[in-house]
Order: sequence, then structure tokens, then C-alpha cells
Amino acid sequence: MRILHTSDWHLGRSFHGLHLLDDQAKVLADILYVAKNSKVDALVLAGDIYDRAVPPTEAVGLLNSTIEELILKLQIPIILIAGNHDNPDRLNFGQALFAQKQLYIYSTVTTKAVPLKLEDQYGPVYFAPLTYCEPLTATELSGEKKPTHDAALAWQVEQMLAQIPENSRKIALAHAFVAGATPTPDSERPLAVGGTTTVDIKNFAPFNYTALGHLHAAQNCSPSVRYSGSLLKYSFAEATQKKAVQIVDLDGAGNISVETVALAQPHDLLCLKGSFQELLAKDPADFATAYMQLTLTDTAPILDAKHKLETVYPQILELSYERLALAQKELSVAEAQAKKLTAHELFTNFFRAVNERELAEKEDTLLRKALNQLEDEGRHA
Repeated sequence: MRILHTSDWHLGRSFHGLHLLDDQAKVLADILYVAKNSKVDALVLAGDIYDRAVPPTEAVGLLNSTIEELILKLQIPIILIAGNHDNPDRLNFGQALFAQKQLYIYSTVTTKAVPLKLEDQYGPVYFAPLTYCEPLTATELSGEKKPTHDAALAWQVEQMLAQIPENSRKIALAHAFVAGATPTPDSERPLAVGGTTTVDIKNFAPFNYTALGHLHAAQNCSPSVRYSGSLLKYSFAEATQKKAVQIVDLDGAGNISVETVALAQPHDLLCLKGSFQELLAKDPADFATAYMQLTLTDTAPILDAKHKLETVYPQILELSYERLALAQKELSVAEAQAKKLTAHELFTNFFRAVNERELAEKEDTLLRKALNQLEDEGRHA
């Protein structure tokens, strides 16, 4: 069986006020081309289909047209799970009906979750959809305390494996942060407020291949546990990343081989630093289509710098002065650190300052539960 592994499309995302839907449509057209020419038997999408819980109408339309092309024209089944950006209830609409056309949607966490069985010339292949699951959800559904994402995932895996014959070929889909993997700073939304959000790669040991989503850089946690990475470069922190999909071949004995297929970016992201005159002297032909982040090293401000630089860089999305960035670093330690604190850390610091004591264990448990409930309510809005 040949499988195309992709994730983190984030349809409907904007970047520095620029809507990326046209860029997303072009890259999705490339994925359709790869799926057709590679003659894949299934496409797996490991979460974060949309960028937010209530996506814009145009994003829904783009997903719809892409799915129509894959299923109705190319006859390629799609298996997708919800990520932490997706609203599971909205994504779950029409699940049973769509499954009849081989669009398999797994968005809500449930105790009735079952693996999906597809067939190839060697027999059945079982897909375990491990949709994004918060610890609070796993605790409520299992009736047992699941304080971390790792515990929640282990519970999901146990559910799935109990329904799959032991020696069968198995593929997992998960949206998670595997311990040891490399996140992209300022790019991926944190999975939770406070607590441990990473999961142990050992959870995926029973599977022949695990298709991961969440981290935007394509990377291998092991030969059989991989992130495909995001559809586009969604922050300047991703500027040097190469975007790709994974083509996974699974043979009759359960062995895998993986080919990484690069995705061309309609507009690359480039970061340049230098004086105003140095940047102005560059060849405009090298930057005609790129989205630019420019950092000026001049100590004195340049009058109308952005307008003048646009003659070389027509699409400047971010322009700053290095001296201001350095000054920002000289802010008080407390203020600089506060910008990086989670809601849980901010509240515990506030509580300590007001009450001159730490939160008791029971109080901390209530706080984490309330914060996670707020996060969950936001996703289901």
C-alpha cells in the first residue's frame, strides 16, 4: 500500500495581515499532482486542517474542492484527524455519510473509537486515528486520571490496539508533540496551558508507521515515526525549512520505505539584515516574489525606508531596526519573562504576590482544570 502523509494545512491562515488562501490553493494543487502521479492508495492528513475553530468560508470551499478532486476524480481515500487548531464538532459534520465515499473523518475523542481497515493485495491494513486529545477529555472519558498528554495518548493507543489483530499491519495518525522533536519558535500554538505536553515515542512502537502532525518542520523522530511538516512556511522562523509530503510504501511483511517529496512555495520567506544602502543595492530580480523580513542596522532612522526599499523588495511584510530589537532586550527581566509565561504561570505568580504563599495542590488542580476547560470551550465554540 502506498500512502501520502501530509498535515498542518492551516487553511484560512493569514500572515502579517496577508491572506494565504491563494498560496495554499497552489500547494494543494501540487499535492494533488503528487498523489495522482505517485499512484497513492490513500492520503492521511494528521490534523490542523483549518487554522482556527471557525474557519472563513473561502477556506471551507478550498478544502471541499480539494477533497472532491481526491475522492471523486482520483478515487483516493482520505483519512483525517482533528488537530488542536480544529473545532472537532464542526469538522465532524457528516462523518458517517462521507465515510460511504471514502472520506474518513476522526475529529471527536470517544470511547467508541474504532480503527479503519483498508485492503491491499496482501490483505488488511489498519489505520489508528489518534485524534488530538486533551488530558481532561481523556480523564472524563476513561474514568481514570490522565494528567498529561502522554497519558491521554497511551489511553487512545490502548483502545485502538485492543481492536486490531496483533500481527496485522498498522498505521497510526497522531497530532502531538513527540519528546525530542524540534519545534519551531513562535510558530506552533502550545498544546495546553501548563503541564507536560510532550508524548513518548514509545507509544508508537506497535505501529509500522506513524504519520504525525503539529510540528511545522518535516522531521524524523525515527525511521517509522515522522512529521510531514506544514503546507506552507507560516512564520519567518520557518524561513529556512523545506516543506514536503511523505510517500510511504508498506509491503506485505509490514516493512516501510519513505520518500520525501518537496513542495514548492509560491512565495518564499526570506530574512535579510544590513544597512539601508546595502539592502537597497541588492538585485531586485532575486526578490520579486519573496515575502521579506528586513532588519536595518542603521543607527539613525531612514525617512520613508519601507517605500524606498519596496523598489527592490516589493513584498515587505516586516521591517525593523536592529537597535530597537537590542533595546527591547534591555527591558526589565520581569517584563521580558512575563511575555513568555503561560496563563497558568501568570496566575500562580499573581496568587503568590497577593497571598504570599504558593497554590495548594488542590487549588493548582482546580486552576489547571479551569484553564483546560476554557481551552476546550474555545475549540468547540
